[in-house]
Amino acid sequence: MATELIRQPVVERRKRPWHKRIPERWYAHVILIVAIIIMGFPVYYAGVVATQTNTQVFNYQLTPSKYLSRNWDLVVNQRQLPRFMLNSVIVAVVMTTGKAILSLLAGMAFVFFRIPGKWLVFGFVLITLMMPTEVMAIALFRLVGIQLQWGGYQAMIVPFIASATATFLFRQHFASIPSELSEAAQIDGANPLQFLWKVLIPISWNAIAALFVIQFLYAWNQYLWPLMVVQETALKPVQVGLRTLVSGTETGDSFGPLMLGAVMASIPPLLVFIFLQKQFMSGFALTRDK
Repeated sequence: MATELIRQPVVERRKRPWHKRIPERWYAHVILIVAIIIMGFPVYYAGVVATQTNTQVFNYQLTPSKYLSRNWDLVVNQRQLPRFMLNSVIVAVVMTTGKAILSLLAGMAFVFFRIPGKWLVFGFVLITLMMPTEVMAIALFRLVGIQLQWGGYQAMIVPFIASATATFLFRQHFASIPSELSEAAQIDGANPLQFLWKVLIPISWNAIAALFVIQFLYAWNQYLWPLMVVQETALKPVQVGLRTLVSGTETGDSFGPLMLGAVMASIPPLLVFIFLQKQFMSGFALTRDK
């Protein structure tokens, strides 16, 4: 019996037509790429200017130059910008931590405590949201700088360690938590601080992280108030310290060192956002299933 070889048909690999290799929503990719270029160009140009002299800046040179080391020496060694950045880090971390602690306590009190007239007090807290710092600056300076004679870190941190915004956010966040948790904690014999530490805080890390990012940026970008109350150069925050780079040379404004200082000053807030971006994007979402 003769065996027949069964040959498998050879399937030729055909190339897909070029128009079928284009994504269906190609225009969305083009729009996103253009948006990234537009948004990323200022960052790139800031880095380029940080390496240039005034002459190159005015000639709109779009390539890095060789004067980065000279600008670095002026910013870091002569004007001591790292010292100003350290001051801002200390102020921002302490202020943000204090705001988180006080706001957690206040938010828990407004939601889980039965206090006569607490809605009236909460209304006054909301009214303070309508009063920007610039409106209260003169009166606050008379109290802090003249009567109390505070200065340095104390004057920059203490007046802003309580936050109506943070209190409101935590109050809204705790209001979405099932009341059964509080009742169960009371049955187990937990006091209010134990309920806060063992129940509320573990399920509120997203809200705490989001608040930390927002308040850190607020504290980092403060300019008017530190300019009014801080007299010692060694204690000035980075936003005030950048003013020393405006006239970087004897010939006038030096844009290279100024841009280098601005790029350096933007790094700590960027790192905070990158580190907490997952929790920040999660925001204040909390469902009854958690």
